[in-house]
Amino acid sequence: MSTATTTPSTSEGRAARRPPLSGWLAVLSVTAGLFSIVTTEILPIGLLTPIGADFGVSDGTAGLMMTTPGILAALAAPAVTLATARVDRRLMLCALMLLLAVADFLAAAAPVYSLVVVSRVLVGVTIGGFWSIAAGLAERLVAAESVGRATAVVFAAVPLGSVLGVPVGTLVGDEFGWRTSFALMGGVSAAVFAALMVVLVPLPAVTAVRPAVLRSLLRTTGTRAALLVTFLTVLAQFGAYTYVTPFLEQVTHAGPGAVTGLLLVYGAAGIAGNFLGGAVATSRPRAGFGGAAALVALAALLLPVLGGSAVGAVLLLIVWGLGYGAVPVSSQTWFAVSAPRAPEAAGVLFTASFQATMSMGALTGGVVVDRATPSAVMLLGGSVAAAAALATTAVAPGGRRRPR
Repeated sequence: MSTATTTPSTSEGRAARRPPLSGWLAVLSVTAGLFSIVTTEILPIGLLTPIGADFGVSDGTAGLMMTTPGILAALAAPAVTLATARVDRRLMLCALMLLLAVADFLAAAAPVYSLVVVSRVLVGVTIGGFWSIAAGLAERLVAAESVGRATAVVFAAVPLGSVLGVPVGTLVGDEFGWRTSFALMGGVSAAVFAALMVVLVPLPAVTAVRPAVLRSLLRTTGTRAALLVTFLTVLAQFGAYTYVTPFLEQVTHAGPGAVTGLLLVYGAAGIAGNFLGGAVATSRPRAGFGGAAALVALAALLLPVLGGSAVGAVLLLIVWGLGYGAVPVSSQTWFAVSAPRAPEAAGVLFTASFQATMSMGALTGGVVVDRATPSAVMLLGGSVAAAAALATTAVAPGGRRRPR
């Protein structure tokens, strides 16, 4: 996958002079950091029911664990990036990963639900800062001819968090309690912090992100198109998928072990979707994003109809995983195409829009699931995803409005 960005010459020279092995070790360490972040962020999806039962709160209230990080990440993405514009990016990545470890351990030890929410605030700050820096970092870590592959590896952290992180975390929670799952992620985050300290070289800021740059990007047609499609697709995804565990328990009648297996199937499909979506988005971001949104819509709309059987649920979760696996890389590519000379600013907009909409989707889904049924949440999410797929037909790949 190509980020379609123009790399500063200083970055190109630095990456070209770096030994290939050390560059790829740096890429893998950043991927591991994003894996820890993604897993921690969405881990409550698989543990929603036991956490809610432990603290005596409803599924919708427990959904605040998904809403809170998204809101804070949307605010932290521009705030942290602007405030630390001149700070070495290596130091920032390490500090944010250490903060994630603290958040995980706090959640594991929280005696009351309010402290769990506080830990999720810290997770949100980490997400906003780390993603904004890491989204366009591959071009500074490897040689120019390897940037596409390195970027695909970095974004593979998103489906890997689903295919490995959440199912394993859910399994650990089923066997040893949900607190053990968060303690385990705290240990993983601490290990990634140590790896980042060792393998990352100093990464001084190349071009400081300023408010004027962000305002300029927001005035471009391509950026606005990316914002619209990202908003609709992510709203649909997290409005529905946040509550997939209650759906599988109540409609598919899957037990705890079966739910873990179904989430594993979804995550495996997401890995394939990430690389397929990245390949398409390189040259056709509109088509890649539109196809991904259409698959999410198809799966969510059909789950209330066919998801009552295990076979139907498995097939539709595969379709869903393929679709959503392509969404993050398609979204970031679209933003990068719209801001070829400001990759970190594009990363800020990508992260802020993505995370704000995640929280809004989880909050909306929580209201619906508390007042209606999990099936109603799926139908609502599928309808919004269908609208996103239709929205991609109104603009050309670079964000221009398509001619009639």
